[in-house]
Amino acid sequence: MELHTLKPPAGSKKKRKRVGRGPGSGKGKTSGRGHKGAGARSGFKRKPGREGGQMPLHRRLPKRGFTNIFKTEYQIVNLADLSRCEAGDVTAETLKKAGLVNKPNLPIKLLGNGNIDKAYNVKAQAFSKTAREKIEAAGGKAEVV
Repeated sequence: MELHTLKPPAGSKKKRKRVGRGPGSGKGKTSGRGHKGAGARSGFKRKPGREGGQMPLHRRLPKRGFTNIFKTEYQIVNLADLSRCEAGDVTAETLKKAGLVNKPNLPIKLLGNGNIDKAYNVKAQAFSKTAREKIEAAGGKAEVV
């Protein structure tokens, strides 16, 4: 076997279909677009989910569950991450500067993952039970704002 004798496997290379090249080609005249209608026009874009009169998939499937529109979305901070902040008062602004939260105006919840060795006075909207216990065991305070 040499480089000039290499060939792709049989059937792996297909010639592209050239449309609009006469009735003998199999894709002549209307070029596979049918007669009239939006699909026959230039610039036509098929909308996602549109199935040409057939009931679309997203409407055929059953609806499940419930989404509570009044749910409170918390920004989560773990205790292990508090080491990025200096000991003392920890507020939303402090957490923002440390890169632990993105939006200081949204509610923040502290979770008890990890341990802390410094005393922090943390002001947040919510605390898990273990987070509150660990903060107070280290000599700090967990204040709900």
